[in-house]
Amino acid sequence: MANVLGANQYGKAENRVVRIVRDTARHEIHDLNVSTSLRGEFAAAHTIGDQAQVLPTDTQKNTAFAYAKLRGVSSIEDYALALGQRLLEACPAADEAQVRVEQYAWDRLGQHSFVRRGGEVRTCVVTVGRDATHVLSGLQDLVVLNSTDSEFKGFLKDEFTTLAETDDRILATSLVARWRHTVTDGDWNESYDEVRDCLLSTFATSYSRALQETLHYMGGAVLDRLQDVAEIRFSAPNRHHFLVDFSGFGIDGLTNDGEVFIAADRPYGLIEAQVTREGAPDPGNAWLAVPGFC
Repeated sequence: MANVLGANQYGKAENRVVRIVRDTARHEIHDLNVSTSLRGEFAAAHTIGDQAQVLPTDTQKNTAFAYAKLRGVSSIEDYALALGQRLLEACPAADEAQVRVEQYAWDRLGQHSFVRRGGEVRTCVVTVGRDATHVLSGLQDLVVLNSTDSEFKGFLKDEFTTLAETDDRILATSLVARWRHTVTDGDWNESYDEVRDCLLSTFATSYSRALQETLHYMGGAVLDRLQDVAEIRFSAPNRHHFLVDFSGFGIDGLTNDGEVFIAADRPYGLIEAQVTREGAPDPGNAWLAVPGFC
């Protein structure tokens, strides 16, 4: 029986593009990690080694750097849209160009001095096709913690269950979220700030019976506030905090009343979920090759 080539794509991953804006004495910095992929009629490259329709990955890399200058980085979504359209124009055999961008934030120390900020990384995945374009905005490494107002009880048990039920625990996660827009233009920076604020305020004010419930609250709040968001997807690893047992310590009267914990980074529960607006438009290939989401 003959072998058949399946789905494929190719591109240049993790181009570290740093754009300094020097138009005035007060400089700006845009620190990006840019990955590009092309999908389309590239079977000949795989089956007979014919590269005639292949735009080299090195060219994709060069375009990513050139467009940081030619188009600027007013927002990572606009930059990715422009870059994806250029790659599609440059490669007639391609049906779609996907551009993935991570943006690292810097805080200002002076007119031309900066310090790298900790905290979350802003992301986007833009897929530019011949017939449709999709924009996913997002964030990752957003570490949040509630020190109370969280429980976990009433769960299924069998002979291997050792976890004790609790009605007061630490709830913490390093959140990854991506949301799909129904538009391909807009104020991306403003909408990002709105979604981030919505996620944080909902996390801080919601009583949680499980991380699953908290994610559902957060997703619903985003869809209620931003009408051009079709859906939001979460990948949320539990950052477990286990109460330290002082009972074996040789100190009389030493108790641990929910004050001292072991922070364990692995293994961890991984909760993934999506919240979708009823009647939202079909995502097409928006989520194709975006890892880490159910």
